[in-house]
Amino acid sequence: MPVDKMVDLSGRQLRRLPLHICSFRELVKLYLSDNNLNHLPPELEQLQNLQILALDFNNFKALPLVVCTLKQLCILYLGNNKLCSLPLELRLLQNLKTLWIESNCLQHLPEVVCELSLLKTLHAGSNALRTLPAQLRGLQELRTIWLSGNLLSEFPPVLLHMPFLEVIDVDRNAIRFFPSLAHLPGLKLVIYDHNPCRNAPKVAKGVRRVGRWSEESPEPRKRSGAVIEITLDERPSPPPTDKPEPEVES
Repeated sequence: MPVDKMVDLSGRQLRRLPLHICSFRELVKLYLSDNNLNHLPPELEQLQNLQILALDFNNFKALPLVVCTLKQLCILYLGNNKLCSLPLELRLLQNLKTLWIESNCLQHLPEVVCELSLLKTLHAGSNALRTLPAQLRGLQELRTIWLSGNLLSEFPPVLLHMPFLEVIDVDRNAIRFFPSLAHLPGLKLVIYDHNPCRNAPKVAKGVRRVGRWSEESPEPRKRSGAVIEITLDERPSPPPTDKPEPEVES
């Protein structure tokens, strides 16, 4: 059993999970990213203390049901697979707070996601989503939703009824008109760039916008699903005025 209760087998070109890993019953973090996995052994159910499971960048066409038995999971990475749906058993993961399902084959956001009552962060970018289910408004703990690179032709109406959202990312969709978001009291950042929109979304004072017609001020840069604030302190300092000129050899 690793002392730090973590096993990282990322990038090992694994086609199956070594069974001895399932004997580490106190394991808290298991990283299996960037392999060739398309199934998991039923013995994985023994890892009932697991809180973080990374299965991104694999070949899963369906989420193995054994994952849904790991009821202490808080963070689940499923991005960059071949998932077209999620099983109803996912609702058993009632401690889940972060779910990454970006870069899959989802044409609809699975409604079972709306039953994850503690979910705070949802990454669903780079799929083929055209709408969001109305049930999503029931996720009152949800603070961040990433929907970039989908097929949304209108701003999802359900988001207008989620006052606790802090970050909305609809970059790289097909939205032509944005309704006002000024009534959302929790909103801090909206990213709407690369849409064929005719207007910028109206927002309350202090809310940052990234996209056409946004305010002229340093904006956050987006990198790999994260937002990195650009502050004046992070700008490169100008060269000192008394810097000596380099000597020219004769």
